[in-house]
Amino acid sequence: MAEFVLHIDGMHCGSCVRRVTQALNTTGDVEVQEVRIGAARLKSAADNPPVDAAIAALAKAGFSARLEQ
Repeated sequence: MAEFVLHIDGMHCGSCVRRVTQALNTTGDVEVQEVRIGAARLKSAADNPPVDAAIAALAKAGFSARLEQ
């Protein structure tokens, strides 16, 4: 399983954490491990984790994100 972390801008409260979690749960082939203010840790069984799809789901929910290096 591949694990990756997204840095998420614009989060500042528990409601944001809930919205981010809901958005990420709509992304196929992704298992949400942890969401905290400013970041999310995800797992994927896919050979190429759907990082772009997760970032797009967050953008649709109003948050900008990038892969943490």
